[in-house]
Amino acid sequence: MPQKNVLESVCKAVLEKVTPKPEEREKIEGLAELLVRRVLEAADFFGVKATVRLEGSVAKDTWLSGEPDIDIFMRLPPNVSRSALGEVALKVARKATEGAKQVERFAEHPYLEAFINGVRVNIVPCYETKRGEWLSATDRTPYHTDYVKKRLTPQMRGEVRLLKKFMKGVDVYGAEIKVGGFSGYLCELLIIHYGSFVKVLEAFAQYKQRITVDTENYYKGREDELPLLFNEPLVVVDPVDMGRNVASAVKPQKLYTFVAASRAFLEKPSLKFFYPPETVPLTVEKLKGELQTRGSALIFVVFDGVKAVPDVLWGQLYKSQRSLVKLLETNDFTVLRHAVWSNEENLNAFIFELESHTTPSVKKHLGPPLEKIKDCEKFLVKHFESHETVSGPYIENGRWVVEVRRKYTDAAVLLSEELKDGGRRVGVAKEIAQVLGKGFKIYRDAEVAEFYSKNVEFAKFLTDFLRGRPKWLENFKEKG
Repeated sequence: MPQKNVLESVCKAVLEKVTPKPEEREKIEGLAELLVRRVLEAADFFGVKATVRLEGSVAKDTWLSGEPDIDIFMRLPPNVSRSALGEVALKVARKATEGAKQVERFAEHPYLEAFINGVRVNIVPCYETKRGEWLSATDRTPYHTDYVKKRLTPQMRGEVRLLKKFMKGVDVYGAEIKVGGFSGYLCELLIIHYGSFVKVLEAFAQYKQRITVDTENYYKGREDELPLLFNEPLVVVDPVDMGRNVASAVKPQKLYTFVAASRAFLEKPSLKFFYPPETVPLTVEKLKGELQTRGSALIFVVFDGVKAVPDVLWGQLYKSQRSLVKLLETNDFTVLRHAVWSNEENLNAFIFELESHTTPSVKKHLGPPLEKIKDCEKFLVKHFESHETVSGPYIENGRWVVEVRRKYTDAAVLLSEELKDGGRRVGVAKEIAQVLGKGFKIYRDAEVAEFYSKNVEFAKFLTDFLRGRPKWLENFKEKG
């Protein structure tokens, strides 16, 4: 079958699956209307003046069958203080969703996530403002909804669904901190700009250094200003706010993954891009074998849950991970890869893959060149009688050199010592440090097997980490 026909056949099959059927649509729209009423009633109960609207993918009819998110926005008067905005909204949202599972989330301010009849509902506060007079980031959302609804044709809504499902399948969808990917609104703007799912993929497949999308031509004739305003590799100017890049939350790694996946799909279309196979964890025996023969060194720092909303938790985990990578590298350990895992409740883990668990006990330390007289004096004073000095100081190639003992030669010992008081001194985030200070476990290589065997989600995560390549690359074959 010619390539174009395969692509069309795959897209048609996916679109049929992701487009809500009439009965599902009726159920979700009915629940959304009920929730709008409940939020209005709860606001009235607390004497809160609010305009309540359905926003997001359900309002724009770009949601995926089986994966609806209902976004209810409470627009509050500008005289409500910023500090009270989230507090007021949470109080109203809790009452409106009494009896449902509730999770406090955090973006720029707190909001409530609830689960009703298996459907995720977000109740989010914002201010009732005029366009351009934003008091908080979420104030733009109603304007985003109106913009998209005016411009998406029924066919284009299907194209948005295809793009969203593709991005979910290749793991680049979601603007939350944990993912750092493409938001639903960003997907909608890309379809509005390029016209179709395939044209979006074709545009990104040609990516070289930067992609800029300015659908409303705000910067027409002055495109040279864009790099001065936005330094990200993907810039999508917000049609309702020309000073904002809708793609600012997209991590470069997620952008590059989307670029590579777009090329691979256009080269060889497959349903696997949209529906990747479920990860089957390695058996404990295979895990041990893999870790023993791999040739690299793995270290796992496992610790208890952190009492923080997910967005704050992931921000702190990533910050702490970066600091620990820097700590390892500063102490001359070569970090090949690293990752963070969390069940967002009671378990977290930092994962480091190193070239080796250990480094030699002695290293060469270069001092100043001889022309820097004062620096040379300081160097000699510091190292001449230091118990860390193994050899030197001596002159080599016109500069002082010394050979010194490393303080740490074992990466696990380094992490254990620096984290025993929480690790604030080496850059671990506050909430993470508080938990680490109470205790943690360090596993080397196959020592992690017992923990692995008791935690299925961690087992899937580690299996994927060890495999290293994205699932959509499994069908790759070199062209003969």
